[in-house]
This record gives sequence, structure tokens and C-alpha cells, in this order.
Amino acid sequence: MAKPLKFDEETEVIAEICKALGHPTRVQIMTLLWKRDQRTCGEIVELIPLAQSTISKHLLELKKANLVHIQYEGKKTIYSVGVDNINALKKYCSSYLSTIEISEENKETVLTTKHKVRGRNSHLKKYNYQFSHKKSKEEIEGITEKSE
Repeated sequence: MAKPLKFDEETEVIAEICKALGHPTRVQIMTLLWKRDQRTCGEIVELIPLAQSTISKHLLELKKANLVHIQYEGKKTIYSVGVDNINALKKYCSSYLSTIEISEENKETVLTTKHKVRGRNSHLKKYNYQFSHKKSKEEIEGITEKSE
């Protein structure tokens, strides 16, 4: 079993925020709340075509990360943006991005590849995945030729 690591509080908070924002529906919910704060779950369901129960589960995940605040008005539950953790994320991203210096002409993404790759697992090869326990096509062909 892996030894659990304990990180500082800021790192833990940022990780929890990123985990909560790791689903497109939750990002969309945050976008809707940012555009107009204080929406009910029903209003969000009208704008995102998912079941009310699904939206509620996503709102719960956002609440766990303190990205949304809940206010009760009678039978209505009003959701709004949790600005404190948004500011923590903003501070972290600004600090991180300010340390990166890449000239415009050297910017490339991991997804770019300069050669065409064909074959059954070509979608993996362009990302440079290597599986040491699997033999390459060349190794397999060499073994076949030797045995003949």
C-alpha cells in the first residue's frame, strides 16, 4: 500500500478545487453561476439538459470544495459562487503562470506530432506511451523470422 503524503493546506485546497472542476458539467455550472449569481437547481437544470438529480450531485461536489455557497429561502435552495476558493485558485494560477517563460515560437502542445503513425495503437504512439513489457512490431517480426 502506498504511503499517504501530507501536503500543506494550500496545496490540499487547490487539489480539491481542481478535482471538483475536473468534470465539464461542473465547469459549466460554475460558468452559469459566475454569469448570474444566485440560481436554484431548477434554473440550472433548465440551462443544462441533465436530470435534476445529476445536477444536484454535481452541485454537492462543488459545495464540498467550497466553490458554491448554499442559502435557503423557504423551500428554495439558492446556489452562489464561493469567491474565497475562486480567489485561492486565481492566486495559485497567476503565481504559477508568472514563472513560466516560453517564447511564442517554441510553444507546442503534447498533442502535436511531426510524424504519421499507423497501426492498431497509433493513437498511443503519438503521445510517446511506451510499454516495456510489450514487444515492438519489429521484435515480433524478428522472432518470427528466426523460428522459420
